[in-house]
Amino acid sequence: MPLTPPQAPRRHASGVELRRIAANGVELNVALAGEGPAVLLLHGFPHTWQLWTEVLDGLAGQHRVIAPDLRGFGASTRAADGYDAGTLATDAEALLDALGVTSAAVVGIDAGTPPAFLLAMRRPDLVRRLVVMESLLGRLPGAEGFLAGGAPWWFGFHAVPGLAESVLTGHEAQYVDWFLESGTLGRGVRPALREAFVRAYTGSEALRCAFSYYRALPTSAQQIQDAVDPGRLTVPTMAIGARPVGAALERQLRPVADDIVGHVLEDCGHIIPLHRPEALLSLVRPFLAA
Repeated sequence: MPLTPPQAPRRHASGVELRRIAANGVELNVALAGEGPAVLLLHGFPHTWQLWTEVLDGLAGQHRVIAPDLRGFGASTRAADGYDAGTLATDAEALLDALGVTSAAVVGIDAGTPPAFLLAMRRPDLVRRLVVMESLLGRLPGAEGFLAGGAPWWFGFHAVPGLAESVLTGHEAQYVDWFLESGTLGRGVRPALREAFVRAYTGSEALRCAFSYYRALPTSAQQIQDAVDPGRLTVPTMAIGARPVGAALERQLRPVADDIVGHVLEDCGHIIPLHRPEALLSLVRPFLAA
């Protein structure tokens, strides 16, 4: 897919600067805020960079915050392929390079966790600290309890090429609402934010890109296994769980990580940055400052 012409930086309503940055053959829509040591934020499904809206101010006071729309999501390039965790990690590495960043903390949630992990495994010289949340890392041991009843129902639905987008086109709002409601234990998100997420996932091509992450999960799982077989995670790491993943991610990481701390937020849904932003900041800020 051809890249769009370079665009001048623009301002989001919150004062965040939005830029389009070429990285690894795609253009990423990137939100930038603050000054200081860099922090890269990688969102999941069904989100965009705006997942981090409630924690941006709390991080930007001490950090240069970099929050892209991942490949295929939001206003980033809807690429034909490259939705495996390894390619997404290369996207993130290329983005940091394009911004002149030589050291960054990396924070990932949901679909953003596997690429964050692989980036830290590949480039411990670049990733100074790692925070991962509410996701599993391929087939690594430790998640057997979480998976005892099988993977969440939508994993199989999204994995069949062409099926989910053919069923959901025209019903995107109802589908996104289900994830936003369940991910905040029924609280939901602000109307403007909800509308932004719905817009980002409306249309068969937007849905195809989103579901391509799930279709690439077998490849991502093999990439994760290939990374840990010969090596260890040496970057100081924090694993944060809520509902439904809980401590499963920490259990996967503990045997392969040299320096890890884990937390589970009680009464918190999957979308931690929107459901319990202050609780998240109370954990992340001191960890990043250490």
